Amino acid sequence: MRIGIVSETYPPEINGVALTVHSLAAGLATRGHDVDLIRPRQARPQQDEPGIDVLEVRGGALPRYPGLRFGMPAGRTLNQHWKLRRPDAVYVATEGPLGWSAMRAARRLGIPLSSGFHTRFDNYAEHYGVGMLTPWVRAYLCRFHQRAAATLVPTHALVRELHGMGISNARLLRRAVDTQLFHPSRRDDSLRAAWGVDASAPVVLYVGRIAPEKNLDLAIDTFRAIQQQLPQARYVWVGDGPARAALMAAHPDFIHAGVQRGEALGRHYASADLFPFPSLSETFGNVILEALAAGLPVVAYAQGAAREHLVDGINGYGIEPGNAPAFTDAAVKLASNPALIRYMGRAAHVGMAGLSPEAVICDFETLLREMAEENLHEHAATIAHA
Repeated sequence: MRIGIVSETYPPEINGVALTVHSLAAGLATRGHDVDLIRPRQARPQQDEPGIDVLEVRGGALPRYPGLRFGMPAGRTLNQHWKLRRPDAVYVATEGPLGWSAMRAARRLGIPLSSGFHTRFDNYAEHYGVGMLTPWVRAYLCRFHQRAAATLVPTHALVRELHGMGISNARLLRRAVDTQLFHPSRRDDSLRAAWGVDASAPVVLYVGRIAPEKNLDLAIDTFRAIQQQLPQARYVWVGDGPARAALMAAHPDFIHAGVQRGEALGRHYASADLFPFPSLSETFGNVILEALAAGLPVVAYAQGAAREHLVDGINGYGIEPGNAPAFTDAAVKLASNPALIRYMGRAAHVGMAGLSPEAVICDFETLLREMAEENLHEHAATIAHA
């Protein structure tokens, strides 16, 4: 099959959507499909990959997110491009101007199309002082995704939530995690020494975008509560974002590792001890799977990946959304008990063994193939009745 993938974020950008889309594209190419990737032009382009053809379109800088871009409308370009080399199916991963124009072009050409619901932009408005726009953003998302044959989401809970919002075509496509890259064996004593800790000092880890919607105040308050019980505890931050400079200035004792990729990221996970993740704005939270696979017990609100994969009291603690005191208490309890950290860490790693990237790609491939075949049948029926 020839499969079009449209995304306004893609590596070398580092975020959950970019990495998920790259995993899907690379997985399809590995299975012998031709992938037609459309994304905004980047200053530092991704290295060419076998089986993935790239069409770069105009983009613009995303406000308050240095290094991230959004795609400009490209309907005419896509119309011409897909007329020359028509894909069997298209997957639109993002809902920005490029995604909208891709959806219109595909519908105009009669190409079957699915979409991905990766980011709760309707929830983000409140964090950036424009909460009055939330109803408008939600209406836009509903209108966008209802135009697709299927909207792919990573959890059963989100399927139900989108159905409640009026997005009736939501379907489950689970997320995968690389259990070889994120593995307890990557624990690195020299890295811990560079952080200034020994085997007895608990290291709390944050991985992700350093931004207001991640509920950073609770992350900080929780660590300070841990530190009151365990003064030797350290907080390591991996990532970047609009709040990073202020965070560094306000908390100089925090260890800022910046953006990490590949094996270096795997070492950072495995070399820490616990992963409190206080965000309430996630559709999923890939970092939860990565932490669990690396053997880190997780404390998180019971939504998204945590609701699907945290077994409370076994591989971490799933907290009722919004209950900040319970979140902090659970993290302090865990940090104060090295035996519990080890027990939950082993259970965390074992529990991720079944989330094979190959299985997820196979499900994605099956969905796209079904869409393409259904479209062919409909086209043949239309000709027969003409």
